Order: sequence, then structure tokens, then C-alpha cells
Amino acid sequence: MRVDIISIFPEYFAPLDVSLVGKARERGILEIRLHQLRDWTRDVHKTVDDTPYGGGPGMVMKPEIWGEAIDAVIAQAGPAASPRMIVPTPSGRPFTQETAIEFAEEPWLLFTPARYEGIDSRVAAEYGSRLRVDEVSIGDYVLAGGEAAVLVIVEAVGRLLPGVLGNARSVADDSFAPGPMANLLEGPVYTKPPVWRGREVPEILLSGHHGKIARWRRDQALRRTLEKRPELVARLDPAGLDKDDRKILTEFEAPCGIPFRAGPDDVAN
Repeated sequence: MRVDIISIFPEYFAPLDVSLVGKARERGILEIRLHQLRDWTRDVHKTVDDTPYGGGPGMVMKPEIWGEAIDAVIAQAGPAASPRMIVPTPSGRPFTQETAIEFAEEPWLLFTPARYEGIDSRVAAEYGSRLRVDEVSIGDYVLAGGEAAVLVIVEAVGRLLPGVLGNARSVADDSFAPGPMANLLEGPVYTKPPVWRGREVPEILLSGHHGKIARWRRDQALRRTLEKRPELVARLDPAGLDKDDRKILTEFEAPCGIPFRAGPDDVAN
């Protein structure tokens, strides 16, 4: 995958040289190119912003600078290829694990993180007419700039690329991953020693009984989700719930306020 990032602070992305993303770059799985937006300015002060039309506080990033920068980056690959353009903004659609999986299937992503009050809205409209443009939010809060959001998205996407993780099952077991654990938080995890400061690892994990361990992990994921993110329970697919799942959901209905009802086949459990 190729990733291009245009920013007035390209040095912000030094963390992309370390850990899993850094190793993916070394192995050629992920190619990241950084571009200084100010390289496309034409005044001595390298100005990238101006006052907003209609008045109001703050400054707005100029469309002509962004336009020249984006055109130049796209032109590097020739007319046969085009990137999917990602614009981090609090007004965008929520970035989720599902979005990360979607982006990981793209061969080329172009990120345009803004500063100040954002980029002139005509830029997204212009490129939305000829590229796939996604305005994406990593949360309901405002940052000083979009660079931190790009770091989050690139790491979430990069770890999904084939060959990045040493164990492919790690992706399948992630919180929010599609499949049996979809919309569930991952349960507690443990490693050696079996006893630490008087606290023991749950006996079931030492049993070697893979079926019982899988059931325990599923139960713990359900309980943790109900305790910490009960709103996620509404997203569970009823068709994917077995009797043990329903029993736990029913137990937690009163304290969590979850509108769940056991089916007729679950009463005996």
C-alpha cells in the first residue's frame, strides 16, 4: 500500500518509523511519502491560510495551495492511478474498525490533515468530483490539527495489511473485528507467571481445554462489553447468539438497562 500525507508539519509523523508500521515500511509492505504543504506556496512568508469569508474567528487554509499540492502528488503516479483521499475532520463519519478494514483494501491513500479552522470547503468538493473522498472523524472532540488523526488511521489500517502482524489471528481476535467477536470488546488477557502478587490466572486458561477456553473468552467479552460499552450490545446480531450468550445478556439486563429478552429456549438455562 502507498500512503501520501500532505501537511505543514511532516515532522509530526516520525512515529511512523517505529513499531509495526516502521517494520512494514522496511519490508516494503507499506510505502509512506510525506509532503510539506508550504512547498507549493509562492510568497516569501509561505502563507497557507487566510481570513474566512463571512467573518468569524480563526483562519482557513487556502484552496489554491492545497489544489496544487494534491495535483502534484496525484501526478506522480501518472494518469492511470488515483488515490482514495482521506480528510480528517470532526464533522466526518466516525472512523471504526470496519472503516479501517475498508481502507486496508485500497492500494493508495492520500491524507490531507488540516490546521486552523480547516481547509476551504471547495477543495473537498473539487476532488470529490474525480476521486473517492472520505471525511473521517476519530472522535467527538477537536484537535489542534488533523495530524494526530492521520497517525491513528494509518496505524489502524497498517496493522491490517497482510504480513504486518506476526500472527494473522491477532486481527481476527481484535475488539470490533468482524466475525464471532463483532461489536464485542476483547476480554482480559494473562501471561506468565501463573500467580503474581497473590493474583492468580483464571484456572480455565491453564486447563488446556480449547473448547472451554473459547467459551470463557466469549463470556468475558460479553461481560466486559456489557459493563464498559453497553450501547454496543444493541449492535449484536441475534442470529449469532447461542444459549450461553443469551443467559449472560439476560443476567446483565437489570444493572445495565439492556432491552434484551431471553427466548423460550433459554429459560431452562
